Amino acid sequence: MEEQLNQNMQEQTPRTEKSSVLDDICDLAESVLVSVFVVLLLFTFVFKVATVEGDSMKQTLHDGDRLILSDINYTPEYGDVVIINSWDAYLFDANGNPVAGEGLNKRVVKRIIATGGQTLDIDFKTGTVTVDGAVLDEPYINNPTTRDEGAFTYPITIPEGYVFVLGDNRGVSKDSRHPNVGLVAEVDIVGKVLLRVYPFSDFGTIE
Repeated sequence: MEEQLNQNMQEQTPRTEKSSVLDDICDLAESVLVSVFVVLLLFTFVFKVATVEGDSMKQTLHDGDRLILSDINYTPEYGDVVIINSWDAYLFDANGNPVAGEGLNKRVVKRIIATGGQTLDIDFKTGTVTVDGAVLDEPYINNPTTRDEGAFTYPITIPEGYVFVLGDNRGVSKDSRHPNVGLVAEVDIVGKVLLRVYPFSDFGTIE
C-alpha cells in the first residue's frame, strides 16, 4: 500500500510542476498583452509620434529626429514647439479679418511666438522680434529674423484663436512670415512636442 501511495505521488509531482510552469507562462503572456494594449491606447489617444523633415528648426531639432507630442488639455503658449497641420494659411483681408488661403499641405514643426490678442512686430533690419512692446530673448534661434516673406505688414495683432509661429532656423524656415503658412488656427495644432526619442544620444525634452 505504501509503495502504491509513493508511486501515485511520483506520478502527480511532474504534472503539478508542468501545470505551475504553464500558469507562469500564461501570466507572463497576459501581462505582455495588457502592456501592449495600454501602450497602444496611450499612442492612439494621448501621445503621438512625429518625424522631423528638413532643417527649419536647427539647432533645436534636426532632420530625422523622432518626437513624442501630446494635445491633451493643451493651451498654446509662447515658446512651445508644436506640430501643425498646414493645410490652410490665414492672412488678413481688407477689413483685417483672417481668411483661409492655400497652405503647405503638410504637417510642419515650428515654435509659437505670439498668441491671440498679442501684438507682434519684426524689425528685419536688426533681426529682432517684439511681442507686446518687449523684445524677445531668443537663445534658441540659429540666425536672426532678417528675412521678410511678405505675408504681413508689421506690427500685427494676432486674432483670438490663432498663433504666429517661426522656425528656429530663421534663415531657411518657411513659417508665419510666408503667405503659405500665415497665421495658424489653434484647431490646426496637432500637439506640443514633449520629447525627442531618437536619436537616442539626444533623448530628452525640447526647450
